[in-house]
Amino acid sequence: MAFTTPFGQFRHAGAPAAAAALILALSACTAPSSATSTPSGYGSGYPTAHVHGITVDHSGKVLLATHEGLFDVSAKPAVKIGPTNDLMGFTPAAGQSVFYASGHPGKGSDLPNPVGLIRSDDGGKTWEQLSRQGESDFHALTVTRSGVVAFDGSLLTSPDGKHWTQTTAGFEPAVLAGNPGSDTILATTPEGLQRSTDGGKTWQKNTAAPVIQFAAFATAADAVGIEPGGTVHASADGGATWKRTGSVDGQVQAMTAGKGADGAIRIWVATETGVVISNDGGTTFTPYKPA
Repeated sequence: MAFTTPFGQFRHAGAPAAAAALILALSACTAPSSATSTPSGYGSGYPTAHVHGITVDHSGKVLLATHEGLFDVSAKPAVKIGPTNDLMGFTPAAGQSVFYASGHPGKGSDLPNPVGLIRSDDGGKTWEQLSRQGESDFHALTVTRSGVVAFDGSLLTSPDGKHWTQTTAGFEPAVLAGNPGSDTILATTPEGLQRSTDGGKTWQKNTAAPVIQFAAFATAADAVGIEPGGTVHASADGGATWKRTGSVDGQVQAMTAGKGADGAIRIWVATETGVVISNDGGTTFTPYKPA
């Protein structure tokens, strides 16, 4: 199923200001624009298209999933990895260099449109077709201990990426955030944060949580969220409770998080002007500088 916006249309009259801001932000993603400037410090290889996903692999490489394909922005200039496909949905899996993605075939690609769920076992260099080719364009995608959770107009769960079950969730997620070591999932919506503790089978709205646009797990328990205005929140209990830590400037496009050997939560955020990083759980951010 194809969309006119990356995360579907939200149809709720009388939404509060924060929710309205989230709707506008989610509707802002369109086709690649040649007018987009290259962020300074990354060289001419940096992707100019909208970023739909960001991850840091086991070697420390910062990878961006975009309309133009997958890019390693740790290199200077940035290096494109693998084929040119429009990666509307993207998420790392439990194994090293294992990714799931969805979206549309790019120039020269022989994949069907939409591509359904595809998987790479070599860091994005090559992709195999798993399921729903020609059917699903998953704009929200994550992995849990129990399998894959994805949204293409319906919220679906799969134990293996091939066989799917539709859930009865009555919301349209902007972002799905999970962790391979847990069955807890966070789903961001304009009406508030939805949370599942059983791999996406059932959901409950967290009325005490802030209205978060982007979310990510650093560990099975530690989560980070960013409001539409850039305010950053952290949770140490899988998104059950939250505390404000700081803020990030710029138009956020994607985020990821991890926990360092020193116990600090690290957050990488892709904005319209480049990648910024926080080494203190979101209290402060500085530009990410490739080696």
